[in-house]
Formats: sequence, C-alpha cells, structure tokens
Amino acid sequence: MKTKNIFMCLLSLFILGSCDLNEEPITEVGKDAIFSSEKGLQTYVYSFYNMLPTGTELHYLESTLVDYGATNSINNYVNLNAYSETTGSGWSWSALRNVNYFIANCTNENMEEKVRNNYIGIARFFRAYFYFDMVKTFGDVPWIDKPLDSDDEALYNPRDSRELVMENVYADLQFACNNITVTSDATTSMVTKWVAYALAARVSLFEGTYRKYHQLSLATSADTWLKRAVDNSAYIMNNSGKKLYTAAGVATSYRALFTTDNPLSDEILMAVCSSAELSVYHDANWKWTSPTYGTRMNLIRPFINTYLQVDGTPYTSKAGWESEDFYQECQNRDYRLSQTIRTPGYKREGNLALPEFGGYARLGYQPIKLCVDGTNGDTKALNTNALSLFRYAEILLNYAEAKAELNTLTDEDWAKTVGALRKRAGITGGLATKPAVVDQYLQATYFPSVPDPVILEIRRERAVELILEGFRFDDLRRWKCGGLLKMSWAGMYIPSVNTALDMDRNGTPDVIYYTTTAGLEAAKATIDWNKYKATCATVLVSSDPASSNIQIVKSGSGYYLTWNTQNDNKKVWGEKQYLYPIPSLVMVKNPKIEQNPGWEDGAANDGN
Repeated sequence: MKTKNIFMCLLSLFILGSCDLNEEPITEVGKDAIFSSEKGLQTYVYSFYNMLPTGTELHYLESTLVDYGATNSINNYVNLNAYSETTGSGWSWSALRNVNYFIANCTNENMEEKVRNNYIGIARFFRAYFYFDMVKTFGDVPWIDKPLDSDDEALYNPRDSRELVMENVYADLQFACNNITVTSDATTSMVTKWVAYALAARVSLFEGTYRKYHQLSLATSADTWLKRAVDNSAYIMNNSGKKLYTAAGVATSYRALFTTDNPLSDEILMAVCSSAELSVYHDANWKWTSPTYGTRMNLIRPFINTYLQVDGTPYTSKAGWESEDFYQECQNRDYRLSQTIRTPGYKREGNLALPEFGGYARLGYQPIKLCVDGTNGDTKALNTNALSLFRYAEILLNYAEAKAELNTLTDEDWAKTVGALRKRAGITGGLATKPAVVDQYLQATYFPSVPDPVILEIRRERAVELILEGFRFDDLRRWKCGGLLKMSWAGMYIPSVNTALDMDRNGTPDVIYYTTTAGLEAAKATIDWNKYKATCATVLVSSDPASSNIQIVKSGSGYYLTWNTQNDNKKVWGEKQYLYPIPSLVMVKNPKIEQNPGWEDGAANDGN
C-alpha cells in the first residue's frame, strides 16, 4: 500500500512489539505524542496493516494447498510424514500485542470520543482479523485483550474455548462496523466501514458452516452465525453503493479486477496495492509463467469440467465431453475460463500465447488471472497490479451461501447473487431461478454428501469466481472436505501421441507429445520442422506410472495428461488436519497449552 509505506519509517520510532507472549516488552517511547492527536493515532494504526499479506503472500497458499491445482511437489501438510508439531509454526503474538497496546492507551479525553472510537474500531478490526486466522489454524487459543508485561500471569494461561474467542471476535467486528467512520478511500487499500462489514460476513459464514459440518455443539449455534453472515452481507449490499464491475464487457471485466494498478473501486472494497515508484512489487507473473520458479501450478481437468457452458448447462452434460481436446473444451464456456487460464486466442503484447506446453503447462491449464499480459515481470518480481482482499462478489456469495444453508434463499436472492455473477460471466441460462436438479458430475466428483442442488451450485460458483484469491483451503476446511486435497492430478485430453498437434486450430503445429525418440522424429517428418521448431514444443511423456515426467493415461481413443500420480499414495488427509498442531516449543514454554487432537504423540503427518 502506498500510504502504508509512506508511514513505515515513522512507525519505527515508537511501535512496540514482542515475538511471543512471554518475551520482554520493549520500553515505551513518545506515548503522549502518539495518543494526544488524531495524526498520532492515524500514524499508529498504519502499523496494523503489516498483518495483511503482501501481494506475493496473498496467492502463495492458493498455489500450493488446493484441490483444483497440480504442482511440482506435494504440499508438506498433505504429504506423508512431512508435517508434525516439531515442524509446525504460526504461534506468534507480536501483532496482537501491538494492537492491544493501542486499544489500552487510546483514552485521551481531550480528543473527541467519535474520533478515538474510529481508530479503536480499526484496531479492533485487526484484532478480529488476527484471531480469526489463529482460530482457523489452531482452534482454541488464549484470548488476550490487553498488552502483557513480562511478569503477567496471563502469559501462562491455558487455551480459551472457541466459543469465547469467536464471540469476542464478533464483538470486535461489531464495534468496528459501528464506529469506523470512513466509508470511502481513494486508494481502495485501507480499512473502511464496508471492509469491517465484509470481514464480519466472511468470519460469520466460516464459523457457521464450520460448526454445522463439524457438528460442534457450542453455545452459539451454527444458524446464529449464518444469520450474522446474512445480516452483514445484506448491509453492504443495501448501503455501500458497491456493485459488480461490468464496464469492460463479459470477455474482460472479470480479469480486469486483478490486472489494473489502481483497484476498480466499483467492486473492490480493499486491495493490496503495489507501486513502482516505491519499489513495492509482487511476483504473480514470475510465479505463473516461469517453468523453474514457484510451484508451476496447473489447474486440473476435473475442475475445468465444472465451468458451465454459456447457456448455463453443465459442460459434462454435453455428449462426448470426455474426449474433447483443448480447443473444443474451451468453446462456448463461462467467460471466466478464458480469463483464468490461457485458452486459444489469448495474446500477450499482441502475440498469440498458448499455454507453455513444453515448460510451465505440464497439464495444459496455465493460470493468468493474477498476471498482466506484459512480459516484463516474467523473470523477476516486478508486478504492480493490485490484488483484491475484499470485493463485492464475495459478499454476494457469502449472502447466497448463508441463506441457502438456512434454507431461506429465494429466487430473488439467487438472481441478485449467483445469477448476477453468472450474467457478468456471459452465461445466459438459469439466472433468475434457483436450480432444482443436481449436477451429477459436480456432486460425484466434489461433494457426494451434499444432496441440495442449490448448495452445490453455490459451491461451484464460489470456486469459479474466487479461484486463486486465497479462499479455497478455508472453504474445504469449513465444509469438512479436506479429503479433496488428495485428488489425482489429471490434465487435458490429447487425441494422440507421437503426432504434431495444432492445439488452437489455427493451422500451425503447437506441440508434439512423444513417447520415444523414433516417435518424435516421425512426427517432425510430417511437418516443416525447420519452419516450426522455434514455436512447436516437444514434450516427452510416458505410460509408466513411475515416470517423473508428464504421464499419459489412455481413455478410449486418446489420452489424458497426468502429473506426479506416482506419488498419489503419499497424499494424506485425516480428521486431525482440520487444525494445525501447536508447535512443540510452545508447550515447553507453557505446559498449560495442550496439543490438538491427533497430534499429541508428536507423530508425523500420517493422516490418521
């Protein structure tokens, strides 16, 4: 954020912190100067923004720990024997102490109460943000609402209940909603009243569905939290003036939300902004284009299959869909598909740019959603496009899902939420009324225990709309669907091997998937190889399941590309993985902190 960076040098003069609950606090400096003026309060709260992810951090988890993508290695958290309480981390409280110090000392009565409460509201927003992440990660955690000194007995408190912590989180958010006075921000990078309501809606939906699907019997019911999600979402929908961005048309509006340097404030409530002037960059282009940097994440075909056709019907209801090649499967689909991955016709700097079949695109489905089309940042972190933290589309989805879980979603609700999102994506059918028929493919592949067609479609919509924005792992955890992280990584269909393939059907060969040197040479002989060798990729594939290269799996008369399937048996998921282990050192320092169920014996991640 430009504004945040301007003030970081000032904050270093007086911001307090510690690395853990039981470390010595730093001596106060300039307290009166900070808390006696609105400028001091404003400057202090900029320090809280360091709790938010950077642009690079924002999409990191979404490129490693999701069910819809394949990567160059299995994430340690689902990799057999790769994660334990001794390797765990995240039990850090320095950011909380900073917030609590501000709240405890923002008491100067010479300042108007409304002004003080505005900044306390921002502080309580960030305390709620901090605790929401801690509860998602560890479950029960100690509730600390004051800055602790080195001799404070509370340093050695046990964990408080999820009920107590989350009710306090919601109280913080309600205070923030009611007291933050700012309703607009020229940079779209700061916390406003609407951002506070958005976090309240996000937290409420997570907690309501988590309690429902994990069958938690707590004092505050799942339905109460779901009603909170509805109420907070509805308040934004009815009062904020936000709307879906549609000005660029169905073919480009969706992706434009993630490729402009200045956030599109029609829809975006808050974004992580970068600046070439301040040398603040992120690495999305580098991560999503380089065959050697990052995780090389490709989407998998089962997920690509969930994108609807433009008439609103499932792609998998189409005859012969199983053996459609790359060009065929990209036709007449939800326009978000061509704004999420490279599809035939995609251009970079005026030139056609198919997926990098011989490098990045191991399975054929190469993401572009968070990239810009310029190539300057392909080999180093030079991206300055803003990345969304909160946007109106999520609000619509939170509202729709919460009402569907409460069984109160109407056709009118559907039309103004999921229907509106699909209309923006160029879909023409099923926009005005709730679905009445279950999509058998979606249900069988992703959610076999969900019989409700409305909930199934909302989950489809959420995945397609919010892909790569950092939501998927949380969604799988709250729905109790973590087992989807064990999915095998299958990619696009190819009709043949040892043949030059024209993937976009423009009359020129694009790739040869070959199984032997003889097969490669035979394929080259069928085209003018000297003419096309610079643009036609050659990729060695194998039918051997133990191969470390791209593999091929025969299906009828053609093949599916696969990746790392030889390691499928190493992917694990069990009940204990819905919460991370408490790092072992934490329990050494404070024996009152008990380990999460399943991790008590210190065993590595065996999925049990």
